[in-house]
Amino acid sequence: MRVSQDVDAPIVVAVARVFITGSVDGLGRLSAEALLAAGHDVVAHARSTERAQDAADLRQRGAEIVVGDLADVEQVRGVAEQVGALGGLDAIIHNAGVYSGPSIMPVNIVAPYLLTELLPGAERQIYLSSGLHRSATTDLAGVGWGGGGRGTYGDSKLFVTALTLAVARLRPQVHSNAVNPGWVPTKMGGPGAPDDLGLGHVTQDWLATSDDPAVLTSGGYWHHQQRHEPDPVVAAVAFQDRLLAALAAHTGTALQ
Repeated sequence: MRVSQDVDAPIVVAVARVFITGSVDGLGRLSAEALLAAGHDVVAHARSTERAQDAADLRQRGAEIVVGDLADVEQVRGVAEQVGALGGLDAIIHNAGVYSGPSIMPVNIVAPYLLTELLPGAERQIYLSSGLHRSATTDLAGVGWGGGGRGTYGDSKLFVTALTLAVARLRPQVHSNAVNPGWVPTKMGGPGAPDDLGLGHVTQDWLATSDDPAVLTSGGYWHHQQRHEPDPVVAAVAFQDRLLAALAAHTGTALQ
């Protein structure tokens, strides 16, 4: 993080540079808006150049915009190259997600896995999980990492929560945490979702930028700034290793 001091006041603020996937709308946009308002540097992400036009207001407020479809491994690599060309990062909020269709695994778990490896300089990694991970399966057979195949939204969130803990284990210098934002009324969550949209992004923003001692930890599963216990299976090293091996085989890139 860089340090910024207001010339008219003796207030020193640590400014973080945060990359947020899927930040044209929903929780990702709310994070981008809140972090920009707080004076942080934001790298926003849009799926396509057409969608990037919807983030023009973020650009006007100082955000950088990168473009690429996270359902496509090569475009994920392209996104990483664009972000890398912009300079160093302090944090990544792996926010992008889909609830149904063939892109569940590519977007919800393959892209976060690959970006974690391709952008290793970010010392804070925040992964979006869900309470639905508790009803998921650990069976990796037939999972369509590249699209299609077997696998549900809940499965993808179990996998990304296991990835969170694997990164915490393998990279002790990184603060790797998962967030359950709740079932909030975004485009994906639907208008009838019962949780508070205003709180849905707060925990990820806090984990990405705060110097609160509670934040400077790793391997947590958080909901509304409170640490909870995830399904115990995500902490099983054998399962983490099987998951990482499957993702490495699919992408051709191993997590170091």
